Amino acid sequence: MQETLITQEMTFERHQLSDAMLLDLYKGLLKPRMIEEKMLILLRQGRVSKWFSGIGQEAIAVGATMALQNDEYVLPMHRNLGVFTARNMPLDRLISQWQGKDNGYTKGRDRSFHFGTNEHHIVGMISHLGPQLSVAGGIALAHKLSNEQKVTLTFSGDGATSEGEFHEALNVAAVWKLPVIFMIENNGYGLSTPNEEQYNCRNLVDKGIGYGMEAYQLDGNNILEVYNTIFHLAEDMRKNPRPVLIEAMTFRMRGHEEASGTKYVPQDLMDMWAKKDPLNNFEAYLLKINVLNNSIIETLRQNIKAEIEKAVEIGFNQPFPEVSPEIEINDVYAPFVQNVVEPEGDSLSEKRYIDAISDGLRQSMQKFPNLVLMGQDIAEYGGAFKITQGFVELFGKERVRNTPLCESAIVGVAMGLSIKNHKAMMEMQFADFVTCGFNNIINYLAKVHYRWGQPADVVIRMPTGANTSAGPFHSQSNEAWFFHTPGLKIVYPSNPYHAKGLLNAAIEDPNPVMYFEHKFLYRSISDEIPDGYYTTEIGKAYLTATGEDISIITYGLCVLWAKEITEKMGVSADIVDLCTLLPWDKETVRKSVEKTGKVLILHEDTLTGGIGAEIAAWISEHCFGSLDAPVMRLASMDTPVPFTRPLEEQFLPYNKLEAKINELIKY
Repeated sequence: MQETLITQEMTFERHQLSDAMLLDLYKGLLKPRMIEEKMLILLRQGRVSKWFSGIGQEAIAVGATMALQNDEYVLPMHRNLGVFTARNMPLDRLISQWQGKDNGYTKGRDRSFHFGTNEHHIVGMISHLGPQLSVAGGIALAHKLSNEQKVTLTFSGDGATSEGEFHEALNVAAVWKLPVIFMIENNGYGLSTPNEEQYNCRNLVDKGIGYGMEAYQLDGNNILEVYNTIFHLAEDMRKNPRPVLIEAMTFRMRGHEEASGTKYVPQDLMDMWAKKDPLNNFEAYLLKINVLNNSIIETLRQNIKAEIEKAVEIGFNQPFPEVSPEIEINDVYAPFVQNVVEPEGDSLSEKRYIDAISDGLRQSMQKFPNLVLMGQDIAEYGGAFKITQGFVELFGKERVRNTPLCESAIVGVAMGLSIKNHKAMMEMQFADFVTCGFNNIINYLAKVHYRWGQPADVVIRMPTGANTSAGPFHSQSNEAWFFHTPGLKIVYPSNPYHAKGLLNAAIEDPNPVMYFEHKFLYRSISDEIPDGYYTTEIGKAYLTATGEDISIITYGLCVLWAKEITEKMGVSADIVDLCTLLPWDKETVRKSVEKTGKVLILHEDTLTGGIGAEIAAWISEHCFGSLDAPVMRLASMDTPVPFTRPLEEQFLPYNKLEAKINELIKY
């Protein structure tokens, strides 16, 4: 297709478009081109540090965006300046954003187009190409759930189609019939790598066949072809929701970014594509049909130039963000003051740990009609552990959704739902499988509020832990992976009361919460807990036993082990159940350390790099004067989790706990 395009003369078909609309499309093309020309001058002057140029492919961003309704979301990439200008964003704020100034959209925390703005219905990319595709799916799902009859447009380059994110997002959108337009800008290169080294198919549009979706290839340099295609598709998709794949053939006339240059591109190819320039060709067409004349062109250029110069002056004169640790820390999380909800009524009943989780989830679904549950097999089957059994009958399949095996895409969908003011709970069938969604959790959910003030109202349930002879891929304790990530919260209940209360609290919280639930505890413990809705405080630890001799700082299954062994030994111990791992309760730990002077940190996770290392370091730094012994740690062996029972028992810290307590007491 590209070979054919560059040898064809561009033909414009106006169809029913008015002269005024043609002129608007021309202005839509001219403005980003002139902004880019100014940015390249500023770059050469050393006044800007980096620029990703879209010169040569503006017709795709401009034509597609202008074809949509203004309240329909667009998820652009870093060469889609035309999306932002087509939505009439204040140019001085855009320039401030590119300069890292305080009144930019990220307060200097991220660069170029790595931001979103709900005011203009734009959600920008992150550097890990692809996550925006599934986020678009989440926005589209919210539209479907609310019967809003809207479409969502998301961009991808040809190189990003090699990413797993691309395939997962398309698959989920196709299965769920989400009204998403997936726009591939095929400009022939992924940075310097030509397409024949990126994929082994003739046309990217052919990939649509594999997902059972409509797919169209068009001339991305022909703004009328882009506009008319997207306009009519969107019109139909609003009535008949479904995803559509578009491959827009184009070429970028500058480097991947300006420092890269274009030496890897054959000169004859550059020369041929220069003849296909979207602005010059459309301008010539409008002159030919008398919609434009030289006087109009000159006036438009003068007006746009004046706007650009004024915006540059304003943007460059804006202050940089205030350097304030307090501001930075406060913006990591969406503002939220938890009001702990006391149990409704006096009714209590015996519930196992698993029942408490199910009970909390059911009551949260009743409390929050905008809450959507997603996970593998969670609908009619009730989930791998039957926690959501019967939920389809109560809440319907729109809100209790079986998902394809696409963990990363479902995290992205959850993010998209949050952008549209829904709450989302995703169940990882096993905590081990979270690696398949790691990018979207670490780089999207955790950072999105800090970057541009968008909450990620998402809970990810993590069935975790060993002691069940489930082997290396169904037994891992991986809470420490997330403990190192600002922007996430982590809770880990050890008993039915907290299992229900912390889950409800996590769902109330607009921030992303990793909710760890130990599989061994599901059916092995029970307690009388309130039947009504209640929450427990996130960030608060609890003393499950009090004593004078030692402090054991722990969480999860290890809380039960600590109680069992200390009672058996007759040891007087403070047992601090952390309950929340991020943020963890330093003051409760401090008070216990000051009381006993001897500390053991116990967790099921492996020793090296575990959460215990951070807590031990904090105690040594802040409570050193109260210590009567070194801070000790006990954890699982530094190996993968073995399958067979004798090896698993050796791996876990349980059989070593009594000896470690004796060592601490005798020190």
